[in-house]
Formats: sequence, structure tokens, C-alpha cells
Amino acid sequence: MMLVLRWGVSARLTWLSTVNMLSQQAAQLTLHGTSRSISNSRSICSFSSSSSSKSTREDARKIGFIGLGNMGSRMVANLRQSGHQLVVHDQSISAMEAACKDGAEAASSPAQMAATEGVDVIITMLPSPQHVREVYCGRNGILKAEGGLRPALLMDSSTIDPATAREMEAAAAASSLHKDARPCSGCSAAHPTLVDAPVSGGTTGASKATLTFMCGGEKGAIAAAEPYLKLMGKTVINCGQCGNGQAAKVCNNLVLGVSMAAVAEGLALGERLGLDPKLLSDIFNSSSARCWSSDSYNPCPVCILSCAVPCDMHSF
Repeated sequence: MMLVLRWGVSARLTWLSTVNMLSQQAAQLTLHGTSRSISNSRSICSFSSSSSSKSTREDARKIGFIGLGNMGSRMVANLRQSGHQLVVHDQSISAMEAACKDGAEAASSPAQMAATEGVDVIITMLPSPQHVREVYCGRNGILKAEGGLRPALLMDSSTIDPATAREMEAAAAASSLHKDARPCSGCSAAHPTLVDAPVSGGTTGASKATLTFMCGGEKGAIAAAEPYLKLMGKTVINCGQCGNGQAAKVCNNLVLGVSMAAVAEGLALGERLGLDPKLLSDIFNSSSARCWSSDSYNPCPVCILSCAVPCDMHSF
């Protein structure tokens, strides 16, 4: 859809890029993703935390986290502030340097992380289905841990397609746990269990630990994942079988993309008819057209300054 906004090339390109990205995510609903090759992960560092704001030393856990981007780095910070020990992994050297400022041991690959004694769960937050497949099933993937996996519970918060999520769940079920692994209550004692748990709330929600997690998987596994997810968000929703969390996220993003395009077109039309965009936005927000795209993520630069929530390019 070609927008006819006249608020500057940069604003238009940013808005179109976001709408196109959301459309591509929605299209993944029926795609598996064919590319299975990405470059091998670089050596990584991990860090442990001495913070104890929420967890006592007795109930503190060692959590593996892979993916330290805009979302993952903030989610890791909240886990660290909750008093848990962390082992982290990312391909970005700068991201790892930032994480390693708190010092500790190193993990050279997802497989090495999954073989680390004491790691009870691993959370992944990755850019695409291809990255998820590589991190879980690649040559140095989580499910290739020597001697079996130490963590019994795996949570993927990436935004991917439902088919890939179910593929990863099946791959996890076909793997085995290390003989000294500690099974989670409600999960299998024979193999690791995967929950898909994509999020909504953006970097603002990740920073403030107010994310919404849409979870798919076995009921017991979601119950076991909830205490960890609640350290990073405020709402955990059981959507049913594995992959349903991703289905819910794709549907949410589809509706968001449509509403973003509709608000932009409505404001552009109003301006061409002689209406002030800010005035029209105020009308939208006090009428039936009100939506997140009009009151918190408005495409008009003049209106962004008066948004109820600061504009966040990663809030979807």
C-alpha cells in the first residue's frame, strides 16, 4: 500500500518499512523457511549476577539466554536484577562485551551452554526462523549438547512461524536429557520440553518487565515457564499447543499492520482535505477510530510528541 503522507521522506520510509516488516511476519504463518545456514556463532561470554532483588540465594537459578539484541538485552537485565545467574550467547561482539562487564565464565556455543552444569532453562530471542533452527538444531546447536541437555525446559521468544515452532518442539522431544539434569515439574523426565513464547510490548515493555507472553506448549511446561516469564513481563497467556503462541503473535501483528496503514491513510486524506493532522488524531483518539497506532504510535511527527506512550520502533 502506497502512503501519501507529506511529513518528510524519513518518516514515510520508516513507516512503510515497519508496515512491510509486519506484513512479512504475518506471511510466515504458512511458511517453514527454507534456508538453514547461518554463520557459526562466535565465542561468547557469560555472566553471573550478585543482585538479589526478587530471588533469594536458595531459589536462584542459572538461566541460559541466547540473543542479546534490542529485546534480549533488556530481558536479560531483568533476569539479572531478579537475582538469577546468567549464561548468555550472541553473535555480536559488542553485545557480548556489554554483557560481560559483569564478568564470569564463557560459553563457546549454544551446545556448550546446554551442556553447562547447573543451567536449568534456556531462553532464546532470535531474529528469524533460520536463526532458531541453527541455534537449536545446527552443528553446535542446543540439541547437540554432548551427553544430553542439562536444561529440561526451553523457551523460544522469537517471532517466527507456527510450523517452525512445532518443528523445534518435535526436535526437542526427540533429544535426551543429561543423566544429571533436573526435570521441571510438569515436564518430561526423559527429554527437554520446548515452549514457544513470543512477546508483545516492545523494548519499552522489555525494559520495564511489562511484556505479554503468548505461550504454546504442554500445559505443565507453560506452568513451569511462567515464573521465569513473569520476571520479564506481567502477562503470560496459555494459547494451547506448541506453535499457537506464534499463531497468536502473527495474528496480532497482522491486525497491527492493518491499523498502522489505516491511520496513516486516514491522516493523509484528512490533510489533503484541509484538516490539521494533530486535530484529526485527537478526533480519532476520542472516537471509534482510536487504536494503538493512533494514540501511541502515530505516524505524524507532530502527533508523536503528544502520544500517550513514547514512540518505540520495536513495539510490536
